[in-house]
Amino acid sequence: MRIRLILSLLVIVGLLGGAAWWVLQPNQTQIQASISAVGMLNQASQGNYTRATAPRPFEFPTDHGSHPGYRTEWWYYTGNLASADGQRFGFQLTFFRSAVTDQVISRTASLATSDIYMAHFALTDVANQRFYAFERFMRGNPQLANATGDPFKVFVEDWQAVGSGSEGMIMQLKAQQAPVTLDLTLESSKKPTLQGDRGLSQKGTELGNASYYYSLTNMTTTGTLQIDGREIAVTGKAWMDHEWGTSALEDQAVGWDWFSIQLDDQREITYFNIRNADGSISPYSTGTLTLVDGTTRKIDRDSLKLEVLRQWQSDQGVQYPAQWRLSLPSEQLELTITPQVANQELPLTVRYWEGTVSISGNATGFGYVELTGYGDTGRGRAE
Repeated sequence: MRIRLILSLLVIVGLLGGAAWWVLQPNQTQIQASISAVGMLNQASQGNYTRATAPRPFEFPTDHGSHPGYRTEWWYYTGNLASADGQRFGFQLTFFRSAVTDQVISRTASLATSDIYMAHFALTDVANQRFYAFERFMRGNPQLANATGDPFKVFVEDWQAVGSGSEGMIMQLKAQQAPVTLDLTLESSKKPTLQGDRGLSQKGTELGNASYYYSLTNMTTTGTLQIDGREIAVTGKAWMDHEWGTSALEDQAVGWDWFSIQLDDQREITYFNIRNADGSISPYSTGTLTLVDGTTRKIDRDSLKLEVLRQWQSDQGVQYPAQWRLSLPSEQLELTITPQVANQELPLTVRYWEGTVSISGNATGFGYVELTGYGDTGRGRAE
C-alpha cells in the first residue's frame, strides 16, 4: 500500500496555513492541535497536484527518487537481523515527503521550500525486549532534507539512505539517535515488485484515488548496530517500500493493517487491510505474492483469510491485534504471525504500532506489521 503516517506532516502543514517555509520542529502545542485537525484536513482541497490514474512505466534509478508533482511520498525500510550468537533485532527507517504548496517556489528566500520531510527510526532488541523509536521533522532543502534518484539519496539531516545501481541497487542506511545507531548495507536479490495493477495501487472508487507503489522484497543485509555503546555485527533481510500519490482514503476508512512477510523458502507476501468504521474491510484491500524468481501473483481480499488470535493493550489503553492466522489456500499456506516483542508502539506525533514478527506454520520466516487507527491519535485518513 502503504498509505502512511504522512498524515502527521499534512496536519502540521494545515495548522501552519500551508506556509511555504518552515524552520523548526513543531512544539507540543502545535502537535496536539495538528492531531485534532486530521478530520478537517482529510476533507481539504487536494490542490493542483498530479494524481495516479493509470499504470505507468517505471524507470530506475530515477524512480527511486522524489516525484514532486505528487502531494505525498514515502520511502520505507524495515528488516529482521541476527547477530552471530543468535540475538535477533528488527529495524525501521522511514522517510516522508509532503508538499506544502502546489505552486512553484522562488529560491530567492533562503528559507523557501515546497516540501516538509519527516523521518522515523525504530529499533527492536528482541533478546532484551526493548524498543526504541524516534522522529525528526525538517523543511525540504538540498542540505537539510531531500530525495534524488540518480544518484539515489533520501535523507533528513544525518539519517539517510543512499544507493548505487539501477533497479535493486546496493543501498546504505545510516541513522543515529542515542542510545542506538544503525549502519547497514542492503542488496536486492530480486527486481522490484510492482504492487496493484503494474504499480498502480488503487485505494478507492474514485479515479485517481490511488498511488504508485513498488517494493524491494528481498534485500540481503549486513552491517552493525550499536545499543548503549555495545557494537553488534548483524546479518539478515530488509524490505523497501516506495510509494507516491495525491489522493486520500475514503471517508469510511479508519485505519489499516499492513503485512510484509519474508518466508525462508524465498517467497514474500505483501498484504494490507483497509478497515472501515463499521468493522468491514474495504474491497480495495489487497496484496502480492512475490515468487522465488521475482514473478508475482496478485492476492485479492477474498482469496486470503486473516484472523486475529490475540490482543495486546498499550500503556495508553490502546488495544492492538497481537497475533494473526493468515490463510492463503491458493498457495497452500497456513501461517501464524506473532510479534517478537509485544510493545512495539511508536509513541511519536502520531501513535501507531509497527514491529518485527516471526512466522510459523507450514512455512516459516520473519516479517513486519504496521497497525494504525486503533488509538485516538492514530485515527483518521492519510494522504
